[in-house]
Order: sequence, then structure tokens, then C-alpha cells
Amino acid sequence: MASTLLELTRSSHEEVERLERLVVKDLQREPTSNRERLFQSHRVRNMIDRVIETTNKLVEIYEDKDRARKDEIAALGVKTAGSGGTSTLNYSGFYDRLKDIREYHRRNPSARIVDVNDDGEEILKEEPRIEFSGEESFGRYLDMHELYNEYVNSKFGEPIEYSAFLDAFSQTHKIPRHLKQMRQYKDYLEHLLEYLVSFFIRTQPLQDLDKIFSKLQTEFEELWAAKKVRGWENNDMENGHTSVQESVIDLDYYSSVEELIELGPQRLKEGLAALGLKTGGTVQQRAERLLLTKDTPLEQLDKKHFAKGSRSSGNNNAEQLNDSAKEVALMEFKIQKMCELLEETIVQTKENVEKKQALTYEEMEAEREEEEVQADTESDDEEQQMYNPLKLPMGWDGKPIPYWLYKLHGLGQEFKCEICGNHSYWGRRAFERHFKEWRHQHGMRCLNIPNTKNFNEITSIQEAKVLWERIQERQGVIKWRPDLEEEYEDREGNIYNKKTYTDLQRQGLI
Repeated sequence: MASTLLELTRSSHEEVERLERLVVKDLQREPTSNRERLFQSHRVRNMIDRVIETTNKLVEIYEDKDRARKDEIAALGVKTAGSGGTSTLNYSGFYDRLKDIREYHRRNPSARIVDVNDDGEEILKEEPRIEFSGEESFGRYLDMHELYNEYVNSKFGEPIEYSAFLDAFSQTHKIPRHLKQMRQYKDYLEHLLEYLVSFFIRTQPLQDLDKIFSKLQTEFEELWAAKKVRGWENNDMENGHTSVQESVIDLDYYSSVEELIELGPQRLKEGLAALGLKTGGTVQQRAERLLLTKDTPLEQLDKKHFAKGSRSSGNNNAEQLNDSAKEVALMEFKIQKMCELLEETIVQTKENVEKKQALTYEEMEAEREEEEVQADTESDDEEQQMYNPLKLPMGWDGKPIPYWLYKLHGLGQEFKCEICGNHSYWGRRAFERHFKEWRHQHGMRCLNIPNTKNFNEITSIQEAKVLWERIQERQGVIKWRPDLEEEYEDREGNIYNKKTYTDLQRQGLI
């Protein structure tokens, strides 16, 4: 019951203390899987948000701007009688409050006082709703296919593979400066930053992203003032004659309207927009309007040639360009910071993409089913801890396999493959099978060697290279053998190879 401000204050303090105990209790439990870690982080985040919300309400109550709390305390307070300092309790107010409480419980017989010792187990068992796409695999990988399509279909992008895009999307400093003025590029940065922030909040809810961005803003302002922002070292916009204004057309190379028309309507529109002039009209009108600026300074042009809200002042136009460039540079700066925070996830995403490219359809289906079974196992409330001191592999029934079967298959024997990046395989069967799996195939592709049966049992990079050279020599790919392929003709017109001809000549038969 919180019918009064005092009761609301008491219940709010109780709620804050209860949530603090639950946060401590939840963080003392060690999560057993990535899914459980995410659930725990989001539960703690939700409880912290509730603590902040309740504390803000308490602050408003204690500030008492409407004096309601002071009046309520006065109504329950002490009445001073005379100047002698004697006091009497306000019994009438006390009994009026007692009557209200009894009336409330009479109307609400099910109302009970919350036990302050309640452990809140029902809250600690909650599974917060976290939305991930199938490609994100519950926060393990990034899903940037939409951003990839936006990048390759843009004027500032280039046609590259998805795996290469995972390396390129953070390298915004390599994009030419004049392409960064496009609205399309700004929209792409907004979408990219929005996704990275969303993914970071979903996977690391306990991080204070606002605090990170606040420090980032201060750092960016210092670097921008010192002209040290990566990719924007020359950010001076004075008089509009800088590299950021590369879209301005150099009229020194054009002497007539016809020559400007050949540039096309879009290029003329960009040139006019960079000068703050109107961009409408036909191609002929655009070219004529642009040609006016060749011999006439912008300050002396008629106002009718300028776009609405714009003036002929080159300084004003430069300031607008500077503000726009600074906004784009700040988004790039934030994206680079997010890439640093998600560096491990980006690397895992690229490895997962390369792995899928080397898998067959059957292997991908088998892996997907295995992940679903693993997810179902991780989502169980309590996993039975089995006694397994020898750390034997689990069988199909979820129990450790018998020790004799472990010895029979040689699962205690380790095989390392240098081609697979010194990956370990346990047991002869797994070792023989790995020559057809994606990791070994990817390693052989990196060495430019076909993964044929000739290279089975070869795990050393040096041995694989030597064997490949011998195979090429045997097939005559690399070395030309003159003793067998060079032809000689005797006086009678008989044709011999070099070796046979030399032997017959030494015997005096030719």
C-alpha cells in the first residue's frame, strides 16, 4: 500500500535494497554458457534500470517542490503546547490514518506486506527476451549482409566479397574525400553505426555506452581542432578552396556552355550545389548558370541564382560544408571505436564466413542441427553434472563413453596438422577424416596446392610443397627435359631424342 508519500518513500527504499541484493546474488553465480551469460547480463541491466528509476522518484519526493511531503509530516507530527516546551501527540491524525489502513485492508483482503527477506528467485530464473537473427547465432557473429549490399551497390563502394567487406567496412579513411559528401554515404554510415550500437547493447548490456561516447566526443573535438582525425587531416574550409570541395568544377578547362553540357546533368548539379547555387532547370540552364561564376565572383552574382536559404558568401557555404564534413567524420570516428570494442566478434565472424564457404551443403546442415541440439542443451534450467574424472568424450546418450572404447579408438592419441594451423585431432579416425574437412581444404587453398589423395597423411607445409613440386616435374609442368624431348636427325633422316642420338654416336653407329 502506497497511499501516502511516506509509505511510497518507505516502499521505494525497500525496493532499491531488494534489487541491490538480487544483483549481488545473480553476479555471484558463474554462467555455464554464452546464452546464460547474456541472460544474466540483461537481468542485471534490467534491475539496475529499475534501481535508477526508483531512485529518481525518491529524489523528486525529497526535493518536495509542491511541499506535499512537508505537509504530510506536519499532519503526523507533534503539537507544542505553550512556551514551556511540553508537547502532545496528534492522536486525532493517528487514528484517522489507522482507520484508513483498516478500511483499505477490508476492501483488499488479499493485500500482504512484502517480505524483506524474499530472495527473489523468480526474478533470477527469468530469461529476458533478446532478439538475434539466425546469422548472429545468439550474439556470436555479426549479420552485416544488408550493409554489405548497400555498400557494393553504392557509388563510394566497390564489388568485393562479403568476407573482404568485413575487413573493409572499418577502413573509412580509404574512401576518397569527394565521395564522402554524398547523402548516400552519410545514410550508409548512419545505418552502420546504428547496427553496431544495437549489437553492442544486445551482447554487452552492462557496458555504459553513453559514457564511452561522451569521452569519444571530447577526444574527437581535440583531434578535429588539431586536424589529426584520420582521413580528415586537411579539414580547413576557408573560402571553399579545399579538397572537401572536390565536387566544384574547375571552369578554367571550359570556355562554352556546350562543353559544360557534355559533363551531364548530375555532374552539373553537384558543381552548382557545392557553390550554393540553384540546381534545377534544364541541362542548358544549369550550364549557363555555372558558367556565370567563371568571370563573376560569387559575391557579385544576383540573389536569384542562389538556392533558397543560401547566400552568395563563399564563407557561409564553406561553413556549411565544414559542419557537414565534421558530422560525417564524427560518425566515422564512432564506427572505428565500435570496431575496436567488437574486434574479437568481427574476427570470429570472418572465420565463420570462410568456414562456411569451404563446407558442402550436407556439412552445413549437419552443423546447423548440431548447433540446435547444443542450444537446447544450454537452455536447460539445470544440467546434471556427471562424474567424469578422465574427461572422456560424451556419447550419443550424453554420458561418457566406456574407457575400453576410448582406448580402442585411440582417442587419447593427439595428431597435429601444421596445414590446419597446428590444430589438434584426437584419435586416428578424426585425423584421417580431417583431410576432407573445411579447415584442411582452406589451408591447402592458401598454399595454392590441390587437395588430392596424393597429399593424404601430409601435415607439414614444407613436405606438401616439396611433394607438389615433384608432381609438377613428373607431369612436365615446370621443367623441360631436353634429353627426352629434344630431337636429332641423322643423315638418313631418322629421328632420335637427344639421349638415344648421343649413345649411338658414341658407339660409332651414326
